[in-house]
Amino acid sequence: MTSRSAPDRLLAVLAAFDHSHPALSLSDIGRRAGLTLTTAHRLVGALTEWGALERDASGLYHVGLRLWEVAALAPRGLALRQVALPYLEDLYEATHENVQLAVRDGSEVVYTEWISGRSAVGVHIRVGARWPLHVTGVGLVLLAHGDAASQEAYCGGPLTSLTAHTITDPAQLRRVLAEVRRTGVAVSSRQVTDDALSVAAPVRGPGGAVVAAVSVVVPHADAQVPVLAPAVRVAARGISRALGWQPERAQD
Repeated sequence: MTSRSAPDRLLAVLAAFDHSHPALSLSDIGRRAGLTLTTAHRLVGALTEWGALERDASGLYHVGLRLWEVAALAPRGLALRQVALPYLEDLYEATHENVQLAVRDGSEVVYTEWISGRSAVGVHIRVGARWPLHVTGVGLVLLAHGDAASQEAYCGGPLTSLTAHTITDPAQLRRVLAEVRRTGVAVSSRQVTDDALSVAAPVRGPGGAVVAAVSVVVPHADAQVPVLAPAVRVAARGISRALGWQPERAQD
C-alpha cells in the first residue's frame, strides 16, 4: 500500500477532531488518524508549536486559535458572516425564529452563522455543521442555483433519507429545484426532523452568482410560508447588496 505523504498525515491529524470529538488524547489522535504513536507524537508536536493545536492541563489536545485566525480569512466564512450579520439580526427580530446562513461545499451545505430563537423549534444545527444539500432549505437553494451538470450529478446519486418526508426521488427533486428557481425561495418541510420547516432564499455576490443562502426555521405545525418568504427574501437581498450585487444591472 502506498504510504501517505507528510501533508496527508498532517491533515489526518486535524481531521481526527470533529464536533463529537473536540478533545483527544495523543493515542486517540493516532488511532483516529491511522498513524503510529511515534508519528502522531511528532506531528502533534509540530502542530502544537505552530498553534494549530493546544494542549490542556489534563493532557488532551484541542483545535488551536491559530486555525481560527487562518479560517477567518476565508471569504465564505467569517468575512461573509460579518457582512450578513446585521441582516440576519433583522430577520430574527422580524420572526423570533431560528435564522441561518450557509454556503455550499461540494454535495453538502455548511452553516456559517446561526441565531437561535429563545422559544423556537429545536434544530440540529450549529456553526460548522454539514447536511446533504437536498434535505435543507438553504441546501435546496444552493443546489437549484448550481450549474446544470452538478445538479444532474447530485440528483443521480444516492439521496440520503432522514425522515419519511425527505426527498429521495430524483424526479421529485428536479421538480423542487425548478420551483425554487421560479419562485426565488425554497421550502423544506420536515426533511431533517418531523417538526420543522425552513424557508430559504439565495444570497448573490457582485456578479450575480449565488454564493450563500439564508433561511428561517419554524415549527411545521404553525408555519406561515406566505408571511415568512418575503422576510427571508428581504434579508437575502440586503446581504446581496452589501456584497456588491446590483440587481438593476443584472441581465435577464
